[in-house]
Amino acid sequence: MKLKSLLEGLEYTGSGNIDVDITDIIYDSRKAAKGCVFVCLCGSSVDSHEFAQQAVDSGAAAVVAQKEVNVKNAAVITVRNTRYAMAVMSAALFGHPADDIKVIGITGTKGKTTTSYMIRSILESANIKTGLIGTIGTVIGDKIIQTNNTTPESYDIQRYLRMMADDGCKAAVIEASSIGLKDYRVAGFTFDIGLFTNFSPDHIGGNEHKSLEEYMNCKSMLFKQCDTGVINIDDENYKGIIKGHTCKINTYGFTKDAELRAYNEKLISRPGYLGVHFDMEGQLNFGVDVDIPGKFSVYNALSAAAVCRHFNVSKQNIYDGLNTVKVKGRVEAVNVPGNYTLLIDYAHNALSMKNILETLREYNPHRLICMFGAGGNRARSRRYEMGEVSGKLADLSVITADNSRFEDVMDIIEDIKVGINKTSGKYIVIPDRREAIKYCIENGQDGDIIVLAGKGHEDYQEIKGVKYHFDEREVIDDIINKRI
Repeated sequence: MKLKSLLEGLEYTGSGNIDVDITDIIYDSRKAAKGCVFVCLCGSSVDSHEFAQQAVDSGAAAVVAQKEVNVKNAAVITVRNTRYAMAVMSAALFGHPADDIKVIGITGTKGKTTTSYMIRSILESANIKTGLIGTIGTVIGDKIIQTNNTTPESYDIQRYLRMMADDGCKAAVIEASSIGLKDYRVAGFTFDIGLFTNFSPDHIGGNEHKSLEEYMNCKSMLFKQCDTGVINIDDENYKGIIKGHTCKINTYGFTKDAELRAYNEKLISRPGYLGVHFDMEGQLNFGVDVDIPGKFSVYNALSAAAVCRHFNVSKQNIYDGLNTVKVKGRVEAVNVPGNYTLLIDYAHNALSMKNILETLREYNPHRLICMFGAGGNRARSRRYEMGEVSGKLADLSVITADNSRFEDVMDIIEDIKVGINKTSGKYIVIPDRREAIKYCIENGQDGDIIVLAGKGHEDYQEIKGVKYHFDEREVIDDIINKRI
């Protein structure tokens, strides 16, 4: 494709030949090859403008920059923002795949991953093949591609959308994180539907957002880039999220003002199964059962139904999709031989742990047991807070390892104990995570709910900078079948 074709729709100045043929778009100079265009990105620790000539020396035919670069033997294109430019150029390179497939974007502090899987489950129950891009990875048919970020770089977003369209997908669901929106990773196309789940303080400081206001403004960007916005109006911040919106607005929630309303929610509980039932009225009028516990599951399921009603789906499709959805590492039930419930969940900070434990407490377990650790090379305050939350809400805390990274596991555990010792909660320490899981399984009692928190969908442990394979489902299977 000609460079000038990739640049259509962008404001730019430049020097050199814009009629040059471009083979690919590269944003890592180490991957530069003959005929590519190198896009200079300003990262939190690295400014790739410094490597522009290196990319040219490796074969790049052009460089796209947002500040002056001293480059010889290549076209130089200057734009206001290279991240935005890369999104537009990537969409062109892959033939604007969003024109061939309906794209749903989900933003919100919590619930993005679970809701995305609910939407996919409903659509696929209606034989609408649906791809997914999010925290757990990129899903195309039976293939899962691991990704490093909830919302990958724009080049990868466009590449995945093209792969989905070519594979016969008619729809795609993208988790649009605030950072992904801020960095224009989902720019270059219009979402058919944008979904807002909820908003709470998170991702403030460091390399993320400077303030709560910026965090909200970034999330609001989705509703200036979609045809229809589906909004949780029970969330007190929803007006800030839709401020300046350019899309049609649909609403959902429990409040009478919502266009799609939930009511009559009921917990469903039996050994090995925790779920929830609720009824809908307004735009849809029937009841559903959801195979994931808690009121937050009602919100997630309601939002999924609110999105999917814009597709050719039946009442039965929505019911079946929500009743059978499985989300790896999100309150994921694992079959065990005992008369208790064992769950795997990604809760890895105090807020998410508080939410899951309060939810599980509503099911009146014989005992609520929480096994968890904390990540190394992260704020120590997080460990204190997690310890305090588990101490207050669990009947027994089993403190163990998580991703210790470059820290000593026992140092992390001592920090957790600082928090838990502020409470009267009972706890034991088992540093080896396999042994901790084994203890939980072998000591589970009738009616217990045991949650293994922290790892969720992850299939590794990071120790001293090395990632070792560790899938809790495999560990559980080994324990049950006495291989451990």
